[in-house]
Amino acid sequence: MKIYHLSHTDLDGYGAQFVTAHYFKNLQFFNSNYGREIDEKFSEILNLLDDNEPSVILITDLNLTMSQCEDFEERLKGKNAKLWLLDHHATGAECASAYGWYFLDSSRCATKITYDFFAKILGANDKLAKFCDVVNAVDIWLKDEKDFEMGKVCLGLVANAKEINKVMFERENNEYIEFLLAQASKFFDEKNDYIGLDSAVHSIKKEFFKFDKDDTLSNLISAYVVNLLKQNREKFAISYNEHRGILTYNIGNTSVIGNDFLVANPDFDFFIDVTNKKTLSFRANGKVDVSAMARHLVGGGGHVNASGGLYANFKDGYSYAAIKEQIVELINKKTQEDL
Repeated sequence: MKIYHLSHTDLDGYGAQFVTAHYFKNLQFFNSNYGREIDEKFSEILNLLDDNEPSVILITDLNLTMSQCEDFEERLKGKNAKLWLLDHHATGAECASAYGWYFLDSSRCATKITYDFFAKILGANDKLAKFCDVVNAVDIWLKDEKDFEMGKVCLGLVANAKEINKVMFERENNEYIEFLLAQASKFFDEKNDYIGLDSAVHSIKKEFFKFDKDDTLSNLISAYVVNLLKQNREKFAISYNEHRGILTYNIGNTSVIGNDFLVANPDFDFFIDVTNKKTLSFRANGKVDVSAMARHLVGGGGHVNASGGLYANFKDGYSYAAIKEQIVELINKKTQEDL
């Protein structure tokens, strides 16, 4: 049996996945905010289902609308898959009363609900139970609980874990957050050293990104992301006239990562990063004038090796494929106009 686990993008959402990772191995994680993104992630999961293998679609820390419940149940008909939802948001009460697979308990966070659900079947674990108490204390804001301050540190730890873009690298982003939570759990003892955890966050992050030698966190992150881009370069590759480049989305630290990628991959001529704010950042390493490219594509400009512009018609999305399609269409349109 395979479990496809869709959860929220905060501490409680990732905490629920931390719990399932303890109990199961045949897992694939997805994370979503509310609204249309849930629908897109559900569709993505449906496309991965194998009728020859029984599956469970587990949704945690996300409440659905009635129309979503109806749609999801209908689309699962004939599939070798079951749907379970474990949540604590009171706004899901109508859905919970209408669907047997929709479990709602507003007295506990989703992480704790998930743990209690599986612990009854597969056995309790003291360390995991403590982890759930920490998440629960901050998620439902139990200010008088002894775990509350520790929970606040963990809340910030997840909220600020933006080093790996989840749209481009969802699996690696989830592995990163799971690592952070596992390291944070080492502080969950009788000392309740939340200040110690807060002080250790920088070192914990460096430990994840460090490969063969120590460096600044910024340099370690850049090397890690460049390696991921290199491993997936064909997926991210685009063309502009006779030049070959790579397209990223909200990659962050564009100047450093863009230059490092182009130096490490000399067969690529340019680097473009598009953001949810509709901006495009262009980088090159002497093989193409990206100021001319930026001007041609979006009326932008700048320097020969570093330029930018605004793509006003860009529609933000949750799928890299949909994002890339828009940029490819823009390039094709502009280059064909010149023929």
